[in-house]
Amino acid sequence: MNENKAIRTDLASEAVEGWEDTEGVRCESREAGRGVRVTRVRILSESAAKRFGRPQGNYATIDAPGLSENDPALNERVICTFAEELGEFVKGLKEEETVLVAGLGNRAITADALGPQTAEKVLVSRKITEFLPDAMEGKVRPVCAVAPGVLGVTGIETGEILKGVAERVRPKLILVVDALASRSTERIANSIQITDTGICPGSGLGNNRAGLSEQTMGLPVVAIGVPTVVHASTISQDAVDLLLDEMGEKGNRETLLSLVGKVVSEKIGPLIVTPKDIDVMSERLSGILAQGIDLCLHGLSLPKLRQLLV
Repeated sequence: MNENKAIRTDLASEAVEGWEDTEGVRCESREAGRGVRVTRVRILSESAAKRFGRPQGNYATIDAPGLSENDPALNERVICTFAEELGEFVKGLKEEETVLVAGLGNRAITADALGPQTAEKVLVSRKITEFLPDAMEGKVRPVCAVAPGVLGVTGIETGEILKGVAERVRPKLILVVDALASRSTERIANSIQITDTGICPGSGLGNNRAGLSEQTMGLPVVAIGVPTVVHASTISQDAVDLLLDEMGEKGNRETLLSLVGKVVSEKIGPLIVTPKDIDVMSERLSGILAQGIDLCLHGLSLPKLRQLLV
């Protein structure tokens, strides 16, 4: 069994960490500018998918330590890298074909508001390209956006809402944006994952709903996410590793992890942890995602896109 599988994470790069040479898994990494690294993971077999708890498909993770601290130069590099990587997932899409951006999550919960905030900030151009095609300079793709809310608020499955919207606007691709869970506190608000396998709304909180994928939606679905939470058990395990490193011991790791896991389970339960300033981080990150999506989908430069959104 993969040791990391017991640690809750939505990031494929974390799930396969230490097992990159496993049969059915392909991994490659590259530096994409100062402070930005891209890791691509391909899960090729059903056995590998079961082992790592991830559907077969392609995953790209952009890691940028310091992204949560709002460095303008780093933000710019991340936007461009994100747009470039997203472009690999939308190859073959014609410039006149419509894209639906769906912001998943509950806007009333700060750690889960990333999706709706992103949907609000993308360049929504479908009606403009339909009725005023000459109103914008350059090539602008028809894009529409929706924030369907969550089942507990609407009483409707997210997939049902998106299917209804898709039947009316007939997009060729759905981009879903959601908050994720990581197994590392260092990746909170510092990583972006893109995958063509879709997503299960609420999975970051362990509240899985019906999945959104090409199989369930009837058209390609690309999922984008940023870790905004970790489970308390992951923090306890990090603390044990740090303690053992400081003490220069390794032999008692499994015993200590087992004891700490038992205490967390019995005394704390499935606690979800997020930074106190996640509202500020989410607001800023949603802007980064929206600009990256716009840069990828439209034939316009980043400065021109920013002029249009002023």
